[in-house]
Amino acid sequence: MDTPAPANPSLSIRRSLFVFALIYGGMTVIAGVLAYKQIALGPLAVESGILAFLLLVVLSSATSQLHGEAVANRLVLWGFAPLAFSIVLVSLVLALPASADMPAENLAAFETVHSQTPRIMIAGPIAYGVSLLLNVYLFNRLRIGGGMGLMVRGAIASALSQAIDTLIFITVAFYGEFPIRDLILGQMLAKVVLSVVLVPLLIQAAVVLGRKLDARPA
Repeated sequence: MDTPAPANPSLSIRRSLFVFALIYGGMTVIAGVLAYKQIALGPLAVESGILAFLLLVVLSSATSQLHGEAVANRLVLWGFAPLAFSIVLVSLVLALPASADMPAENLAAFETVHSQTPRIMIAGPIAYGVSLLLNVYLFNRLRIGGGMGLMVRGAIASALSQAIDTLIFITVAFYGEFPIRDLILGQMLAKVVLSVVLVPLLIQAAVVLGRKLDARPA
């Protein structure tokens, strides 16, 4: 009978990073699906994918706070993996013939939600990579002390990175097809407001949760 090899401590992963990475991967995939519905948050009209994207900002910032900038950057880069796999899988499913038992209206709805133009498919990953890496960079470069320092850093980094995300995505996806200035300004305003209102509290909560997870005995 074979004896199991001893565990290698160098291959261990902190519990908070494991949990954050699981949620992070799911958010990269679901953000694009949620974006098809616009929601009203008071006077603001935003595509609902921003809710998943703001969680990506929260998780990358909390990971940076708990585990360092290099680990947070790797989390962002590894986020391309589930995003790429989901795009390939959706493309495969769209190419396969539908069952004759599937109602036509259900098939049409599925194809409407999951069929994206090449420009949108290109714009999403570019905006994701640039904005999330920028968020981690700004979060670590800001030097704001005091009890509110973490929340202020999170708000500023998220607001700036979300503005860049909007500029890149809408420009790459829609420039030349219709006037995009008002769309860019409206989405920037909505994302900056949500970044300032929601993100700081969520980062603080994620950091507290992460510390509790890491403090629990294995």
